[in-house]
Amino acid sequence: MHDPHSERMSGSETRAAGGLALVFAFRMLGMFMVLPVLATYGMDLAGATPALIGLAIGAYGLTQAFLQIPFGVISDRIGRRPVIYLGLVIFALGSVLAAQADSIWGVIAGRILQGAGAISAAVMALLSDLTREQHRTKAMAMIGMSIGLSFAVAMVVGPLVTRAFGLSGLFLATAAMAVVGIAIIAFVVPPSHGALQHRESGVAKQALMPTLRHPDLLRLDVGIFVLHAILMASFIALPLAFVERGGLPKEEHWWVYLIALLISFFAMIPFIIYGEKKRKMKRVLLGAVSVLMLTELFFWLSADNLHELVIGTVIFFTAFNLLEASLPSLVSKVSPAGGKGTAMGVYSTSQFLGAALGGILGGWLFQHGGLSTVFLGCAALCALWWGVALSMREPPYVTSLRMPLSAEAVREAGLTERLMAVPGVTDAVVVADEAAIYIKLDTQILDRTTLERLVNPASSACEA
Repeated sequence: MHDPHSERMSGSETRAAGGLALVFAFRMLGMFMVLPVLATYGMDLAGATPALIGLAIGAYGLTQAFLQIPFGVISDRIGRRPVIYLGLVIFALGSVLAAQADSIWGVIAGRILQGAGAISAAVMALLSDLTREQHRTKAMAMIGMSIGLSFAVAMVVGPLVTRAFGLSGLFLATAAMAVVGIAIIAFVVPPSHGALQHRESGVAKQALMPTLRHPDLLRLDVGIFVLHAILMASFIALPLAFVERGGLPKEEHWWVYLIALLISFFAMIPFIIYGEKKRKMKRVLLGAVSVLMLTELFFWLSADNLHELVIGTVIFFTAFNLLEASLPSLVSKVSPAGGKGTAMGVYSTSQFLGAALGGILGGWLFQHGGLSTVFLGCAALCALWWGVALSMREPPYVTSLRMPLSAEAVREAGLTERLMAVPGVTDAVVVADEAAIYIKLDTQILDRTTLERLVNPASSACEA
């Protein structure tokens, strides 16, 4: 038995977090590996047009968006593992279908089926079941890092695998990754002892309408929608620009993405540190959106040789990675107490819808106006996002805590009002069903230990 209050993750928690992070990474790798190659290699497929290539790039987002929250709800009823196994099998079948296809419509059908394996919510819920409260933030950060890393690896590995084995080989590789994911769930991730109801990692029906009516959360949902729309649309145009404007054969694109992602990863870190330390995340967000817009205008107006295209790609990925890393943190800060899981569910749905629209819109713009029209359309989306984000309030710099309550504390009248009067506490809600209280607090004003004594001296506070 491990100490329930230990500040170190236990062996089973480490295996759970590491194993689930790998499952996420393999699945996202399979999703993203086609991104840098479909626009160039996909035109060899029967019936391929730029508009249909765009649909194939974004198609997974449609089914992913609509099935993600329902799969999470089903996992509450029948268990996490059956849903995750089912999702990975569906993803593998979609990959095999795309691998066997000799027409663009077969690839589109495969991508739609890939997206139907929407396991994100179920994986996050299983992570909550298998980790203690005080380690959940670390475990979720591991998954976040695995997603970011898988995107970077996919940008480099996708072109290399496709060069060696063709598009069908690429899709078969993604099917193999899904099988590896099933093995990890079966043999690495430890068994859970029942589903945990936890509002910070799953969608709560009671929190859905307040989330959909929250102005700043909606601004962030618009942000991730636009960001992934721009990503998908840009990857219809950028690979073709490397070939047509830069004279770079499609087999050589991997080194551009490798350079761009390595530089951009280190370039974005000072801006995140500045935004968090100086509490200026709104300024950082608006600045990054502006840079993204200027980069798209640069691609539109003047990037007509390989040197300029590479520089533009480095700047694009710096702004993109900065926004991709910042937006989930802002959702966590802005969401009301006990509403983070629901807010993240809506946010993820917006992300996948953006990916779908971006692929479809990018392909349509390219077919009707060429490369320049795609870049100009992306710049217009950035301008729209900048206008929406401008009226956002500076986010509260708060931490989310979930504290278990004794039976007496749950019944205590006025507990939330008493806590809201404490300097540093910005929001609090008691959830009697969970015998817990969710609190948002500014740790520069109030520390957890003091808060713990105020709420429930016998219990230990735990970070959500």
